[in-house]
Amino acid sequence: MKTILLLNGAKEFGHSKGKLNLTLHNHAAKILSDLGFEILQTHIDQGYNAQEELEKFLKSDVIIYQMPAWWMGEPWIVKKYIDEVFTAGHGKLYANDGRSHENPAKNYGKGGLAKDKKYMFSLTWNAPIEAFDDKNEFFEGKGVDMVYWHLHKAHEFLGMKALETFICNDVIKNPQVEKYLSDYEVHLKRVFNKD
Repeated sequence: MKTILLLNGAKEFGHSKGKLNLTLHNHAAKILSDLGFEILQTHIDQGYNAQEELEKFLKSDVIIYQMPAWWMGEPWIVKKYIDEVFTAGHGKLYANDGRSHENPAKNYGKGGLAKDKKYMFSLTWNAPIEAFDDKNEFFEGKGVDMVYWHLHKAHEFLGMKALETFICNDVIKNPQVEKYLSDYEVHLKRVFNKD
């Protein structure tokens, strides 16, 4: 049986109470459990131990990040989690930065040891999808994955491969919770029935 680690990166802050991300996190846990996966979970804002999280990473085949977008990226608690857990993973998630003393200009980012693992981002944004996909709008048609390029590269540094990103849009201006849940179920079943 494959194991999936679900990371809830929601945080109560300002007007956000984290309810939508918790709802999506719980929805994924049920769907993936029903598909036969073993589910591990961490609610980052409730606290964690970096060594225990590293063990969850090592045990998992896939890591799913459920998180809101704050100021064009992940909440600081998610970045802190990554910094602490990935650093704890030296020698287990990555050997080194991939370079050698003989040729220090080549192969940066090729020292990952987690080549058998995948990850996925499930995101909530108030921005409409057009803000990402329309070249005349805010993100110039570059798509949501370009906004998270740094996080994709952090996982690639470990040797991990990306699964297709899921995004909920207009979550404040025009929330469609039932549609988000339905779309997420379709996304998860499509992505994880391929695996």
